[in-house]
Amino acid sequence: MTSSPAPSSPTLRGSSPPVEELDFSHFPPIFVLPAHLSTDDLHDTEDQLQDHGAVVTYDINEAKIVIGKVGTKKRAQFELRSRGLWTEEAGSVALKSSESEGAEPQMKKPRISTSMKESKAIPTPTGDSSTESETEPQESGTSGTANGPSKKRTRPCTPPRQIGLTNNVKVVKLQWLEDSFAQKKVLDIQRYIVYEGNPVKSPPGSGGSSRRQMPVPVASTTRYPKSQRNLADKPHFPTILERARGDAGRASQVAHYSPVAHGARRFGNSGASLQSTQKNTHQNPARLLEMTTSEYDGSDSDMPQPPEWVRKKLRYSCQRSTPANPPNESFIEILKQIRFARLLVGDEIGVRAYSTFIAAVAAYPYAINNPREILRLPGCDVKLANLWIEWKNFGHVKEAEASENDEEMKGLKIFYDIWGVGATTARAFYKDKGWRDTDDVIEYGWKDLNRVQQIGLKYYDEFKLGIPRAEVESIAAKVREHAVKVRDEGIELMVVGGYRRGKAESGDVDMIVSHRDIEKTAGLVSEIVASLETEGWITHTLTLSLTSTERGQSTLPFKSVGVASHGVGFDTLDKALVVWQDPVWPNMEVDLAKDPQARNPNVHRRVDIIISPWRTVGCAITGWSGGTTFQRDLRRFARATKGWKFDSSGVRDRSTGEVVNLEGPDGVSGDMIAAERAVFEGMGLVYRPPTERCTG
Repeated sequence: MTSSPAPSSPTLRGSSPPVEELDFSHFPPIFVLPAHLSTDDLHDTEDQLQDHGAVVTYDINEAKIVIGKVGTKKRAQFELRSRGLWTEEAGSVALKSSESEGAEPQMKKPRISTSMKESKAIPTPTGDSSTESETEPQESGTSGTANGPSKKRTRPCTPPRQIGLTNNVKVVKLQWLEDSFAQKKVLDIQRYIVYEGNPVKSPPGSGGSSRRQMPVPVASTTRYPKSQRNLADKPHFPTILERARGDAGRASQVAHYSPVAHGARRFGNSGASLQSTQKNTHQNPARLLEMTTSEYDGSDSDMPQPPEWVRKKLRYSCQRSTPANPPNESFIEILKQIRFARLLVGDEIGVRAYSTFIAAVAAYPYAINNPREILRLPGCDVKLANLWIEWKNFGHVKEAEASENDEEMKGLKIFYDIWGVGATTARAFYKDKGWRDTDDVIEYGWKDLNRVQQIGLKYYDEFKLGIPRAEVESIAAKVREHAVKVRDEGIELMVVGGYRRGKAESGDVDMIVSHRDIEKTAGLVSEIVASLETEGWITHTLTLSLTSTERGQSTLPFKSVGVASHGVGFDTLDKALVVWQDPVWPNMEVDLAKDPQARNPNVHRRVDIIISPWRTVGCAITGWSGGTTFQRDLRRFARATKGWKFDSSGVRDRSTGEVVNLEGPDGVSGDMIAAERAVFEGMGLVYRPPTERCTG
């Protein structure tokens, strides 16, 4: 095996240690522009910033520094506008030291009333950015806490080269980061600034959203009965579409909203509530979550000891165990509803942020009883903590609840559930075509659908039915029977996907088929499908790809061209996407005797038959067995820690393009699970069975 050696003991491994000279922690929130960056490059840039202390936000409205491949002022303004952030050029782009500009009034925190001085405060990153760095809770005695107020007010320490605490947003060339890493020191940002603007309200009819005003918590001395757990004053919550569109920040969307006011939070009998206002908090480096009851008060020692991955701040979900039924499952379902809404409205960054939230909470082994527990999870921040508080107080979250009743969301979901229709096409059906249900699609758009979409519409209701495990196993056994028929008993098959993660029902059936003789996997998928069609098991073959056979069953080249981006492994291996129906049903002979054209009542199922050469079968089953976020993080981990490109066809070194034989030149001598273990070992990861890869 030519891979890097695995650790000598089964311990968690973090990513590469950061270069000590680089520290971006004193910079305000940073947003990385996706324009002209591949998904891998975008993730890499965000990871590098976070590894070196930066606060990275997925919401451009929270950022004061925007980094990207931008070379002109005009382009910078366009990139901001296209994401819903309208600005007017500022008079100067000079860096300001907070000491030299007399910024003390801006650095003062909101005045806390006498009763609040005995509550605990958690410093957290400003706003609702999804950042993977954490701010530690204050230690006892450092400020006004349960041990009493501090006797002397001290001014926060500000690094000498911090961006001035104004409301301006600065667009900075990506070259600043590249040069800083090359020289192993943080370079002066001033000469890399392309544009500096003051956020303004969007022009009438622009469809954009102006910079959002973040709420500032203000203390109150109001007291409430001990039994009261609700918020003192129920805040206004925008609809799911308003919130998601606002976060997406897209110029094409009309909605403009102010964020949820998470104020008036209270948890019991003593102390006070928080009241949110619409003041701007970009001049305040942190928001405070106040907790004033015995239920939420106390030090970190009152919470369970964090698991190892939390202590080590390991953010990749492939570095930790994520079970199928986590203790915080009810809260996770709320987060999934919000994520799905973001997906439907095209908020890709929001989807990624919520996927990170969900994966972290799902891996946490304890039922969360304190928002402080959320704040210490890698990738989680005050936005998630506030959602948890709202859910804990009310038993629901307005943003998630609204999606159940919103007519547009209902329409988008109807179209999204058509096999072969993604979120983008669903929006086109609803907004551009004006369609509202599947009948509209059939009546007005049938001829414009591709074949997969037509089949998806034809069997719409059947495809939405779950496939029980017993039926999955029956289908897999029949496929293996026909694979052996066209080859020999050397055929090996494993069902992957949700079935392998332990789901009671699957949406479709995914399986990996292999043979230790590489010549016998070439072209195998075509022969299996032909054999199954002959016996009537396959009613429609929608995709039949031989891309692996055509390139000699080698690992996908590092710089591949023409590969469809439909998820891990799509079209990197030989694959058949088919519609399956059991040709035999009870009383079939009687029914056919009465009516030779009698309809088969068995449900149609979606089946993916994937062929992998044995030498990389471990990569194939690894790439098709984890939850979506697990698979995303596995690719990111391979890139960040090894400099490798991982997909279901194998691993290549990004610098040389050479194949990395994690399973040996001819594959492992053991079974498929042994091959999968070799992949984890070669990457320096502890092996996680599929039932521990349920990242949601």
